[in-house]
Amino acid sequence: MSIVWINGTHGVGKTTTAALVQRLIPDARVLDAEKVGETLMDITPGLPGTDNFQHWPPWRHLVVDTARRVLDYTGGTLVMPMTVLVERYWREISAGLAQHAITVRHFVLHADEATLRARIAGEHPIPSPFRLAHLEPYAQAARTWLHAAAEVVDTTHLTPSQAAQQIVRAL
Repeated sequence: MSIVWINGTHGVGKTTTAALVQRLIPDARVLDAEKVGETLMDITPGLPGTDNFQHWPPWRHLVVDTARRVLDYTGGTLVMPMTVLVERYWREISAGLAQHAITVRHFVLHADEATLRARIAGEHPIPSPFRLAHLEPYAQAARTWLHAAAEVVDTTHLTPSQAAQQIVRAL
């Protein structure tokens, strides 16, 4: 049982790359941990206020439990595209998965800030304020812990297909 976790800032191409990685690995499935957060956001009345569902401890536990149970049921590999920029949260998730003997290969898709801004600007007529607001937190995490905790794939000059192939070759 294994997970290919694809991390990186919002707008770097995690979801697109994850779908391409999934196609290249036999018996692989994509599990988007954001859907776990969306489920928690739908609880009424709502959970305590926050600007990020990752701050809710149940999210981190449910990501581990969901991944474990899906892998127990299906076997194979899960490809999980999800931005995690708080080191403590990453350590909690990866330790939880390790307790269940799930191997995690952690990749970070990286692009320089100018490339990221251009990609974000090119997505929609109005660039996403959410994605733009996360550029600095990503840069801070990259400098302090994230790049040391993962295999970095510099996508500045790569297509999503090339990034996916690079990830699969590293496996």
